[in-house]
Amino acid sequence: MWAILRGRRLEELKFRRQVPVGRYVVDFLCLRHRLIVEVDGPFHDAAHDARRDEWLKSQGFRILRFSDSEVRARPHAVMATITAAAGMPPSPPCAQAGGVGDVLLPQGEKDTLAGASIIPLPLAGEGNGS
Repeated sequence: MWAILRGRRLEELKFRRQVPVGRYVVDFLCLRHRLIVEVDGPFHDAAHDARRDEWLKSQGFRILRFSDSEVRARPHAVMATITAAAGMPPSPPCAQAGGVGDVLLPQGEKDTLAGASIIPLPLAGEGNGS
């Protein structure tokens, strides 16, 4: 996932990884859009995740949760879901070689990731560029 998000590779969104937020550490955070991306392995405590997500929501964050297998199997769908959550349309394909550029969305693709849990909340300062 970090190969997709790092260095503003996905729609110029700035993500940081393993970021402390309160008493929790989130996998990936785009502070500008108050968007958290979590990638879950096979062993997860659903009750703990629910408490954690509730607290993060109360702080104005939105959480996208993907399984590790879905990130590996359908990176284009993961990318589309993240850009949609940030309120951005996916970019058309380009001739970028190597790395994340090898996984590009076809123009106008509307694919969503069925396994992602999107928790919508209004963005802090929505509409004023903050």
